[in-house]
Amino acid sequence: MILLRLITQAKAFLFECTYLCLIKMISPELCIRCKGKLLCGLSSCPILEKQSRGKSITASMIGNDFIGASPPGFFVSWQNYPKVAVAPLSALPSEVSEMSDLPEKWYGLPQEKIISFRESLLRSYKTMPVSLASNPDYELMDFQEITMSSSLLELEVKLQEKPHNETSFDSFSAPLGPSAKLDKITIIENPKVPKELDYYSSDTDAKSNTALIDLFQKGFPVSVLAKVLSSGALGVKKNRKLVPTRWSITAVDSNISKFFIKEKISESKLIDNYRLFHSKYLDNDFWVMLLPYPWSFEQIECWLPGGVWTQGAKEYHVLSDHELNSGLKGYPTETEGAYFASRLAVAEYLVANNIQSAAIIFREIGQDYAVPLGVWQIRENVRAALKEKPLEFSSLDLTLDFLAKKLSVPIDRYKKKSALIQHFKSQSRISQWF
Repeated sequence: MILLRLITQAKAFLFECTYLCLIKMISPELCIRCKGKLLCGLSSCPILEKQSRGKSITASMIGNDFIGASPPGFFVSWQNYPKVAVAPLSALPSEVSEMSDLPEKWYGLPQEKIISFRESLLRSYKTMPVSLASNPDYELMDFQEITMSSSLLELEVKLQEKPHNETSFDSFSAPLGPSAKLDKITIIENPKVPKELDYYSSDTDAKSNTALIDLFQKGFPVSVLAKVLSSGALGVKKNRKLVPTRWSITAVDSNISKFFIKEKISESKLIDNYRLFHSKYLDNDFWVMLLPYPWSFEQIECWLPGGVWTQGAKEYHVLSDHELNSGLKGYPTETEGAYFASRLAVAEYLVANNIQSAAIIFREIGQDYAVPLGVWQIRENVRAALKEKPLEFSSLDLTLDFLAKKLSVPIDRYKKKSALIQHFKSQSRISQWF
Protein backbone atom coordinates (compact mmCIF):
# COMPACT_ATOMS: atom_id res chain seq x y z
CA MET A 1 0.00 0.00 0.00
CA ILE A 2 2.85 2.39 0.82
CA LEU A 3 4.52 1.65 -2.53
CA LEU A 4 1.25 2.20 -4.39
CA ARG A 5 0.73 5.52 -2.63
CA LEU A 6 4.26 6.64 -3.47
CA ILE A 7 3.76 5.72 -7.13
CA THR A 8 0.46 7.64 -7.24
CA GLN A 9 2.07 10.70 -5.63
CA ALA A 10 5.00 10.52 -8.06
CA LYS A 11 2.65 10.40 -11.05
CA ALA A 12 0.71 13.40 -9.74
CA PHE A 13 3.94 15.33 -9.17
CA LEU A 14 5.20 14.49 -12.66
CA PHE A 15 1.90 15.61 -14.23
CA GLU A 16 1.99 18.89 -12.29
CA CYS A 17 5.57 19.59 -13.37
CA THR A 18 4.79 18.79 -17.00
CA TYR A 19 1.67 20.95 -16.85
CA LEU A 20 3.54 23.95 -15.45
CA CYS A 21 6.29 23.61 -18.05
CA LEU A 22 3.83 23.44 -20.92
CA ILE A 23 1.83 26.41 -19.64
CA LYS A 24 4.99 28.52 -19.37
CA MET A 25 5.88 27.62 -22.98
CA ILE A 26 2.51 28.76 -24.35
CA SER A 27 1.44 32.40 -24.29
CA PRO A 28 -1.86 33.26 -22.54
CA GLU A 29 -2.90 35.13 -25.70
CA LEU A 30 -2.72 31.91 -27.72
CA CYS A 31 -4.63 30.00 -25.02
CA ILE A 32 -7.42 32.60 -25.08
CA ARG A 33 -7.78 32.28 -28.86
CA CYS A 34 -7.41 28.50 -28.90
CA LYS A 35 -9.58 27.31 -25.96
CA GLY A 36 -8.63 23.68 -26.45
CA LYS A 37 -8.49 23.43 -30.28
CA LEU A 38 -4.77 22.48 -30.11
CA LEU A 39 -3.52 25.49 -32.08
CA CYS A 40 -0.36 25.19 -29.96
CA GLY A 41 0.55 21.97 -31.78
CA LEU A 42 0.30 19.75 -28.68
CA SER A 43 -1.57 16.44 -28.89
CA SER A 44 -3.82 17.40 -25.95
CA CYS A 45 -4.68 20.58 -24.06
CA PRO A 46 -2.80 20.75 -20.73
CA ILE A 47 -5.35 23.19 -19.29
CA LEU A 48 -8.33 20.95 -20.06
CA GLU A 49 -6.42 17.88 -18.86
CA LYS A 50 -5.69 19.74 -15.63
CA GLN A 51 -9.41 20.33 -15.16
CA SER A 52 -10.41 16.70 -15.81
CA ARG A 53 -11.97 15.15 -12.74
CA GLY A 54 -12.30 11.67 -11.38
CA LYS A 55 -15.73 10.06 -11.45
CA SER A 56 -17.76 8.22 -8.87
CA ILE A 57 -20.64 6.91 -11.00
CA THR A 58 -18.64 4.00 -12.38
CA ALA A 59 -18.23 2.68 -8.85
CA SER A 60 -21.97 1.94 -8.94
CA MET A 61 -21.62 -0.29 -12.00
CA ILE A 62 -21.20 -4.03 -11.70
CA GLY A 63 -19.39 -5.38 -14.75
CA ASN A 64 -19.66 -3.67 -18.13
CA ASP A 65 -23.43 -3.88 -18.63
CA PHE A 66 -26.24 -1.92 -17.03
CA ILE A 67 -29.86 -0.92 -17.38
CA GLY A 68 -29.96 2.86 -17.56
CA ALA A 69 -31.75 5.86 -18.98
CA SER A 70 -30.96 8.64 -21.43
CA PRO A 71 -32.16 12.21 -20.65
CA PRO A 72 -32.11 11.99 -23.84
CA GLY A 73 -28.51 12.87 -24.67
CA PHE A 74 -26.17 12.52 -27.62
CA PHE A 75 -22.59 13.55 -28.40
CA VAL A 76 -20.43 13.45 -31.54
CA SER A 77 -16.69 14.10 -31.23
CA TRP A 78 -14.82 16.38 -33.64
CA GLN A 79 -11.57 14.47 -33.34
CA ASN A 80 -10.45 12.14 -36.15
CA TYR A 81 -13.09 13.58 -38.50
CA PRO A 82 -14.51 12.18 -40.84
CA LYS A 83 -14.53 9.01 -38.69
CA VAL A 84 -15.93 10.16 -35.40
CA ALA A 85 -16.95 8.81 -32.01
CA VAL A 86 -20.76 8.78 -31.81
CA ALA A 87 -22.18 8.42 -28.31
CA PRO A 88 -25.64 8.27 -26.78
CA LEU A 89 -25.50 9.58 -23.20
CA SER A 90 -26.98 7.45 -20.43
CA ALA A 91 -26.79 6.91 -16.69
CA LEU A 92 -28.21 4.79 -13.93
CA PRO A 93 -31.91 5.72 -13.55
CA SER A 94 -31.43 7.16 -10.07
CA GLU A 95 -28.72 9.54 -11.34
CA VAL A 96 -30.35 11.08 -14.40
CA SER A 97 -33.19 13.47 -15.19
CA GLU A 98 -34.39 15.38 -18.24
CA MET A 99 -32.35 18.37 -16.95
CA SER A 100 -29.11 16.41 -17.29
CA ASP A 101 -28.76 17.40 -20.95
CA LEU A 102 -30.98 20.50 -21.21
CA PRO A 103 -28.80 23.63 -20.75
CA GLU A 104 -31.77 25.96 -21.24
CA LYS A 105 -32.85 24.96 -17.71
CA TRP A 106 -29.47 25.47 -16.04
CA TYR A 107 -29.24 29.25 -15.77
CA GLY A 108 -28.74 30.27 -12.14
CA LEU A 109 -27.46 26.90 -10.97
CA PRO A 110 -23.94 26.75 -9.44
CA GLN A 111 -21.29 25.24 -11.65
CA GLU A 112 -20.84 22.33 -9.22
CA LYS A 113 -24.46 21.31 -9.81
CA ILE A 114 -24.05 21.50 -13.58
CA ILE A 115 -20.89 19.41 -13.43
CA SER A 116 -22.68 16.86 -11.27
CA PHE A 117 -25.40 16.52 -13.95
CA ARG A 118 -22.75 15.77 -16.52
CA GLU A 119 -20.58 13.51 -14.36
CA SER A 120 -23.45 11.06 -14.14
CA LEU A 121 -23.74 10.67 -17.93
CA LEU A 122 -21.77 7.91 -19.64
CA ARG A 123 -20.69 8.31 -23.27
CA SER A 124 -20.94 4.82 -24.74
CA TYR A 125 -19.45 5.34 -28.18
CA LYS A 126 -19.04 3.71 -31.55
CA THR A 127 -16.77 5.03 -34.29
CA MET A 128 -18.70 5.79 -37.48
CA PRO A 129 -17.99 7.58 -40.78
CA VAL A 130 -19.95 10.83 -40.93
CA SER A 131 -21.40 9.81 -44.31
CA LEU A 132 -23.26 6.90 -42.68
CA ALA A 133 -26.13 9.31 -41.91
CA SER A 134 -27.09 9.41 -45.61
CA ASN A 135 -27.87 5.69 -45.46
CA PRO A 136 -28.02 4.82 -41.74
CA ASP A 137 -27.81 1.28 -40.44
CA TYR A 138 -30.14 0.04 -37.70
CA GLU A 139 -27.70 1.04 -34.97
CA LEU A 140 -27.48 4.66 -36.09
CA MET A 141 -31.28 4.77 -36.54
CA ASP A 142 -31.60 3.70 -32.90
CA PHE A 143 -29.21 6.48 -31.90
CA GLN A 144 -31.33 8.98 -33.84
CA GLU A 145 -34.51 7.79 -32.12
CA ILE A 146 -32.84 8.24 -28.74
CA THR A 147 -31.80 11.76 -29.72
CA MET A 148 -35.29 12.77 -30.86
CA SER A 149 -37.09 11.38 -27.79
CA SER A 150 -38.96 14.03 -25.81
CA SER A 151 -38.51 12.35 -22.44
CA LEU A 152 -36.31 9.99 -20.43
CA LEU A 153 -35.74 6.75 -22.27
CA GLU A 154 -34.86 3.41 -20.66
CA LEU A 155 -31.92 1.60 -22.27
CA GLU A 156 -29.88 -1.56 -21.89
CA VAL A 157 -26.21 -0.76 -22.42
CA LYS A 158 -23.51 -3.34 -23.05
CA LEU A 159 -19.94 -2.02 -23.04
CA GLN A 160 -16.76 -3.49 -24.47
CA GLU A 161 -14.71 -2.23 -21.55
CA LYS A 162 -14.79 -0.56 -18.16
CA PRO A 163 -15.52 3.19 -18.54
CA HIS A 164 -12.66 5.67 -18.45
CA ASN A 165 -13.22 7.38 -15.15
CA GLU A 166 -13.04 11.14 -15.76
CA THR A 167 -15.00 14.27 -16.59
CA SER A 168 -13.64 16.51 -19.36
CA PHE A 169 -14.38 20.10 -20.32
CA ASP A 170 -14.80 21.97 -23.59
CA SER A 171 -15.36 25.63 -24.46
CA PHE A 172 -18.20 24.80 -26.90
CA SER A 173 -20.24 22.00 -25.33
CA ALA A 174 -21.32 21.15 -21.79
CA PRO A 175 -18.92 19.05 -19.63
CA LEU A 176 -18.57 15.40 -20.59
CA GLY A 177 -18.63 12.43 -18.20
CA PRO A 178 -16.88 9.05 -18.41
CA SER A 179 -16.63 7.21 -21.71
CA ALA A 180 -16.38 3.60 -22.90
CA LYS A 181 -16.54 1.71 -26.18
CA LEU A 182 -20.04 0.47 -26.84
CA ASP A 183 -20.83 -3.12 -27.70
CA LYS A 184 -24.60 -2.83 -28.05
CA ILE A 185 -27.40 -0.55 -26.94
CA THR A 186 -31.02 -1.69 -26.78
CA ILE A 187 -34.00 0.63 -26.45
CA ILE A 188 -36.29 -0.96 -23.87
CA GLU A 189 -39.28 1.34 -24.33
CA ASN A 190 -40.69 3.09 -27.39
CA PRO A 191 -39.29 6.63 -27.76
CA LYS A 192 -41.81 9.46 -27.66
CA VAL A 193 -40.76 11.48 -30.72
CA PRO A 194 -42.55 14.82 -31.27
CA LYS A 195 -44.47 14.79 -34.55
CA GLU A 196 -42.59 17.86 -35.82
CA LEU A 197 -39.20 16.14 -35.40
CA ASP A 198 -40.56 12.94 -36.88
CA TYR A 199 -41.83 14.87 -39.90
CA TYR A 200 -38.48 16.46 -40.73
CA SER A 201 -36.54 13.29 -39.99
CA SER A 202 -38.76 11.44 -42.50
CA ASP A 203 -38.71 14.25 -45.09
CA THR A 204 -35.50 13.51 -46.97
CA ASP A 205 -36.11 16.39 -49.41
CA ALA A 206 -36.27 19.18 -46.80
CA LYS A 207 -33.04 21.12 -46.22
CA SER A 208 -31.66 21.00 -42.70
CA ASN A 209 -31.69 24.79 -42.42
CA THR A 210 -35.41 24.89 -43.27
CA ALA A 211 -36.06 22.30 -40.57
CA LEU A 212 -33.98 24.12 -37.94
CA ILE A 213 -35.70 27.46 -38.49
CA ASP A 214 -39.20 25.99 -38.45
CA LEU A 215 -38.56 23.81 -35.41
CA PHE A 216 -36.99 26.67 -33.44
CA GLN A 217 -39.97 28.90 -34.15
CA LYS A 218 -42.22 26.08 -32.92
CA GLY A 219 -40.44 26.10 -29.56
CA PHE A 220 -37.69 23.47 -29.81
CA PRO A 221 -34.62 24.66 -27.86
CA VAL A 222 -31.15 25.06 -29.33
CA SER A 223 -29.79 22.08 -27.37
CA VAL A 224 -32.40 19.71 -28.83
CA LEU A 225 -31.92 20.96 -32.39
CA ALA A 226 -28.12 20.68 -32.08
CA LYS A 227 -28.40 17.04 -30.94
CA VAL A 228 -30.80 16.11 -33.75
CA LEU A 229 -28.57 17.82 -36.31
CA SER A 230 -25.53 16.02 -34.86
CA SER A 231 -27.24 12.66 -35.29
CA GLY A 232 -27.65 13.20 -39.03
CA ALA A 233 -31.44 13.02 -38.86
CA LEU A 234 -32.08 16.27 -40.77
CA GLY A 235 -31.52 17.44 -44.32
CA VAL A 236 -31.65 16.18 -47.88
CA LYS A 237 -30.95 12.45 -47.81
CA LYS A 238 -27.77 12.43 -49.91
CA ASN A 239 -26.34 15.34 -47.89
CA ARG A 240 -27.05 14.00 -44.41
CA LYS A 241 -23.98 13.64 -42.21
CA LEU A 242 -23.08 13.09 -38.60
CA VAL A 243 -22.07 16.52 -37.26
CA PRO A 244 -19.63 16.99 -34.35
CA THR A 245 -21.47 18.50 -31.39
CA ARG A 246 -19.36 21.66 -31.22
CA TRP A 247 -20.12 22.33 -34.91
CA SER A 248 -23.83 21.58 -34.62
CA ILE A 249 -24.29 24.02 -31.72
CA THR A 250 -22.65 26.78 -33.74
CA ALA A 251 -24.65 25.85 -36.86
CA VAL A 252 -27.97 26.16 -35.01
CA ASP A 253 -27.06 29.51 -33.40
CA SER A 254 -25.64 30.85 -36.67
CA ASN A 255 -28.34 29.76 -39.11
CA ILE A 256 -31.35 30.73 -37.01
CA SER A 257 -29.96 34.16 -36.09
CA LYS A 258 -29.01 34.78 -39.75
CA PHE A 259 -32.60 34.04 -40.78
CA PHE A 260 -33.99 36.43 -38.15
CA ILE A 261 -31.60 39.19 -39.22
CA LYS A 262 -32.36 38.93 -42.94
CA GLU A 263 -36.04 38.09 -42.92
CA LYS A 264 -37.44 39.84 -39.84
CA ILE A 265 -35.17 42.39 -38.13
CA SER A 266 -34.38 44.29 -41.34
CA GLU A 267 -38.08 45.20 -41.69
CA SER A 268 -38.56 46.41 -38.11
CA LYS A 269 -38.54 49.96 -36.73
CA LEU A 270 -35.32 51.37 -35.24
CA ILE A 271 -35.15 52.09 -31.53
CA ASP A 272 -34.64 55.79 -30.72
CA ASN A 273 -32.11 55.68 -27.87
CA TYR A 274 -29.18 53.71 -26.42
CA ARG A 275 -30.05 50.85 -24.07
CA LEU A 276 -27.92 48.88 -21.64
CA PHE A 277 -28.84 45.49 -20.19
CA HIS A 278 -26.83 43.56 -17.61
CA SER A 279 -26.42 40.02 -16.28
CA LYS A 280 -23.76 38.18 -14.35
CA TYR A 281 -23.60 34.43 -13.91
CA LEU A 282 -20.74 31.96 -13.40
CA ASP A 283 -18.40 34.98 -13.08
CA ASN A 284 -19.26 35.98 -16.65
CA ASP A 285 -20.19 39.67 -16.55
CA PHE A 286 -22.30 40.77 -19.54
CA TRP A 287 -23.33 44.23 -20.66
CA VAL A 288 -25.55 44.28 -23.74
CA MET A 289 -25.70 47.61 -25.57
CA LEU A 290 -28.42 48.29 -28.14
CA LEU A 291 -27.79 51.28 -30.41
CA PRO A 292 -30.24 53.22 -32.66
CA TYR A 293 -28.68 52.11 -35.93
CA PRO A 294 -29.58 49.44 -38.49
CA TRP A 295 -28.55 45.93 -37.56
CA SER A 296 -24.86 45.48 -36.83
CA PHE A 297 -23.34 43.26 -34.19
CA GLU A 298 -20.13 42.95 -32.21
CA GLN A 299 -18.93 40.57 -29.51
CA ILE A 300 -16.13 41.96 -27.33
CA GLU A 301 -14.71 39.87 -24.54
CA CYS A 302 -11.82 39.86 -22.13
CA TRP A 303 -10.60 36.94 -20.06
CA LEU A 304 -9.30 38.66 -16.94
CA PRO A 305 -5.85 37.59 -15.66
CA GLY A 306 -5.87 34.46 -13.50
CA GLY A 307 -8.74 32.76 -15.33
CA VAL A 308 -8.89 29.29 -16.85
CA TRP A 309 -7.24 30.41 -20.12
CA THR A 310 -5.13 33.25 -18.70
CA GLN A 311 -2.97 31.59 -16.07
CA GLY A 312 0.22 33.61 -15.82
CA ALA A 313 -1.17 36.53 -17.84
CA LYS A 314 -0.30 40.02 -16.64
CA GLU A 315 -2.15 42.03 -19.28
CA TYR A 316 -5.69 42.29 -20.61
CA HIS A 317 -6.25 40.45 -23.88
CA VAL A 318 -9.37 41.86 -25.52
CA LEU A 319 -10.96 39.81 -28.31
CA SER A 320 -13.66 40.92 -30.73
CA ASP A 321 -15.51 40.07 -33.92
CA HIS A 322 -18.17 42.09 -35.71
CA GLU A 323 -20.51 42.40 -38.65
CA LEU A 324 -21.98 45.47 -40.26
CA ASN A 325 -25.41 45.68 -41.85
CA SER A 326 -24.04 43.91 -44.93
CA GLY A 327 -23.49 40.76 -42.88
CA LEU A 328 -20.68 38.73 -41.32
CA LYS A 329 -17.56 38.37 -43.44
CA GLY A 330 -16.00 34.94 -42.88
CA TYR A 331 -15.82 33.25 -39.48
CA PRO A 332 -15.49 35.09 -36.13
CA THR A 333 -12.02 33.73 -35.37
CA GLU A 334 -11.49 35.47 -32.03
CA THR A 335 -14.79 34.84 -30.23
CA GLU A 336 -16.01 31.84 -32.29
CA GLY A 337 -19.07 30.02 -30.93
CA ALA A 338 -19.65 32.70 -28.27
CA TYR A 339 -20.33 35.17 -31.09
CA PHE A 340 -23.18 33.14 -32.58
CA ALA A 341 -24.66 32.24 -29.18
CA SER A 342 -24.89 35.93 -28.23
CA ARG A 343 -26.11 36.92 -31.69
CA LEU A 344 -29.02 34.48 -31.50
CA ALA A 345 -30.06 35.78 -28.07
CA VAL A 346 -30.07 39.38 -29.32
CA ALA A 347 -31.78 38.53 -32.61
CA GLU A 348 -34.64 36.63 -30.97
CA TYR A 349 -35.16 39.54 -28.54
CA LEU A 350 -35.41 42.06 -31.38
CA VAL A 351 -37.82 39.83 -33.28
CA ALA A 352 -40.00 39.25 -30.22
CA ASN A 353 -40.26 43.04 -29.68
CA ASN A 354 -40.55 43.92 -33.37
CA ILE A 355 -37.65 46.39 -33.21
CA GLN A 356 -34.32 46.87 -34.93
CA SER A 357 -30.99 48.03 -33.55
CA ALA A 358 -27.27 47.50 -33.62
CA ALA A 359 -25.82 45.57 -30.69
CA ILE A 360 -22.49 45.37 -28.88
CA ILE A 361 -21.87 42.65 -26.28
CA PHE A 362 -19.27 43.35 -23.58
CA ARG A 363 -18.22 40.18 -21.78
CA GLU A 364 -15.67 39.98 -18.97
CA ILE A 365 -14.72 36.54 -17.65
CA GLY A 366 -13.36 36.37 -14.11
CA GLN A 367 -11.23 33.93 -12.16
CA ASP A 368 -14.20 32.10 -10.63
CA TYR A 369 -15.21 30.73 -14.03
CA ALA A 370 -13.00 27.83 -13.06
CA VAL A 371 -13.74 25.42 -15.90
CA PRO A 372 -15.24 26.00 -19.37
CA LEU A 373 -18.89 24.91 -19.38
CA GLY A 374 -19.88 25.58 -23.00
CA VAL A 375 -21.43 28.39 -25.06
CA TRP A 376 -24.90 27.67 -23.67
CA GLN A 377 -24.11 29.88 -20.67
CA ILE A 378 -23.28 32.77 -23.02
CA ARG A 379 -26.61 32.44 -24.81
CA GLU A 380 -28.50 32.15 -21.51
CA ASN A 381 -26.59 35.03 -19.90
CA VAL A 382 -27.52 37.37 -22.77
CA ARG A 383 -31.11 36.12 -22.71
CA ALA A 384 -31.25 36.80 -18.97
CA ALA A 385 -29.86 40.31 -19.44
CA LEU A 386 -32.47 41.13 -22.09
CA LYS A 387 -35.28 40.11 -19.73
CA GLU A 388 -34.32 42.93 -17.38
CA LYS A 389 -35.42 46.57 -17.64
CA PRO A 390 -32.72 48.48 -19.56
CA LEU A 391 -30.93 51.67 -18.64
CA GLU A 392 -31.55 54.27 -21.35
CA PHE A 393 -29.19 56.98 -22.63
CA SER A 394 -29.40 59.73 -25.22
CA SER A 395 -25.90 59.34 -26.70
CA LEU A 396 -23.12 56.83 -27.24
CA ASP A 397 -20.67 58.89 -25.19
CA LEU A 398 -22.98 58.91 -22.16
CA THR A 399 -23.49 55.16 -22.49
CA LEU A 400 -19.76 54.52 -22.64
CA ASP A 401 -19.12 56.86 -19.69
CA PHE A 402 -21.54 54.80 -17.60
CA LEU A 403 -19.97 51.52 -18.74
CA ALA A 404 -16.51 52.80 -17.83
CA LYS A 405 -17.59 52.76 -14.18
CA LYS A 406 -18.88 49.18 -14.38
CA LEU A 407 -16.27 47.29 -16.37
CA SER A 408 -13.02 45.92 -14.96
CA VAL A 409 -11.06 46.66 -18.13
CA PRO A 410 -10.40 50.35 -18.89
CA ILE A 411 -13.01 51.54 -21.39
CA ASP A 412 -10.29 52.90 -23.68
CA ARG A 413 -9.12 49.34 -24.30
CA TYR A 414 -12.59 48.45 -25.55
CA LYS A 415 -12.88 51.63 -27.62
CA LYS A 416 -9.60 50.84 -29.31
CA LYS A 417 -10.59 47.23 -30.06
CA SER A 418 -14.22 47.82 -31.05
CA ALA A 419 -14.88 48.24 -34.76
CA LEU A 420 -18.50 49.27 -34.15
CA ILE A 421 -17.73 51.96 -31.57
CA GLN A 422 -15.26 53.53 -34.00
CA HIS A 423 -17.73 53.11 -36.86
CA PHE A 424 -20.68 54.70 -35.06
CA LYS A 425 -18.68 57.57 -33.58
CA SER A 426 -17.82 58.55 -37.15
CA GLN A 427 -21.48 58.40 -38.28
CA SER A 428 -24.06 61.16 -38.13
CA ARG A 429 -27.72 60.32 -37.57
CA ILE A 430 -30.40 62.43 -39.27
CA SER A 431 -32.08 63.02 -35.90
CA GLN A 432 -29.03 64.96 -34.71
CA TRP A 433 -29.90 67.78 -37.09
CA PHE A 434 -33.52 68.31 -35.98
